Amino acid sequence: MIVSAQVADHINLTHLTKLSKAYWGYSEEQMEKWSTDLTITPSYITKNIVYKLIQNEAIIGYYSLIAIDQQTIELDNLFIHPSVIGKGIGSLLLQDAINRSRLDDYSLMKLYADPHATDFYLKKGFDVIGQLKTTIPDRFLPIMQRIL
Repeated sequence: MIVSAQVADHINLTHLTKLSKAYWGYSEEQMEKWSTDLTITPSYITKNIVYKLIQNEAIIGYYSLIAIDQQTIELDNLFIHPSVIGKGIGSLLLQDAINRSRLDDYSLMKLYADPHATDFYLKKGFDVIGQLKTTIPDRFLPIMQRIL
């Protein structure tokens, strides 16, 4: 069941975000450097569009959207629990985000992809339109977009 996240979910969403990110083999040192960026605060949930997927009374995934302008929405986060990677949960959440964005009359979705997720988004109709340099030497985040 996909429902709106509540402010009280911020601790569980932060834990899920960090667990999901760590799945890709990033070092503890790197994860610590990203700790603030991977923290979901109560105000973040209040200010943005955040939906969670609940299964057996646990949050197993979520996404968040940020309105950029009247036509453009940014998929800021899409994280799933490592135990459900490869089981269609990411696709389910992404499709829900796209559908909700269309209903709100957005025509373009942008995102900054983790390099490990680039192929996932390419398969879902996103195109790489640039890259963003990161604090890690020789690491870039693909900037992607899709017409909705």
